[in-house]
Amino acid sequence: MSRICQIEIDDSGLPTPTPEIEQERKVAVFDLLEDNSFRLLARDGNAAPPGPYDMALSIRERRLVISLRDDGGAALGEIILSLGPFRQVVKDYYQICASYFDAVKRLPPSQIEAIDMARRGIHNEGARILQERLEGKAEMDGDTARRLFTLICVLHFGG
Repeated sequence: MSRICQIEIDDSGLPTPTPEIEQERKVAVFDLLEDNSFRLLARDGNAAPPGPYDMALSIRERRLVISLRDDGGAALGEIILSLGPFRQVVKDYYQICASYFDAVKRLPPSQIEAIDMARRGIHNEGARILQERLEGKAEMDGDTARRLFTLICVLHFGG
């Protein structure tokens, strides 16, 4: 039961995403809910709240806010992270995604594949940073971290 069973993204006040960004978001949410591994850790002498978890992501005062509830709706708390450590990797990710989306329209498959490999590398770096930032607070597998990083990018785009 150590999983995210519902995810909400509070993008109120953010610019309307491009169709490509909206598609990335939809795929990340779908994939995340299909298969993820996420669990809160024991903190301050308190036992770890069991899953499954309802998660809400938002940007508040230039920080990433991860709000968690149990599947009954009871608040489990918030994890608040500075966006600073994500800024460069998000910027790099958006630049490589723009190159990728452009390449898909006009380049041969071999060149698209090379750009996609670079995109995956940057995506993996973002996932690694997320896992590091959540150390001691929550654990997740690499695929879950990658999907959550995509959603952070969507929020960061407007934040």
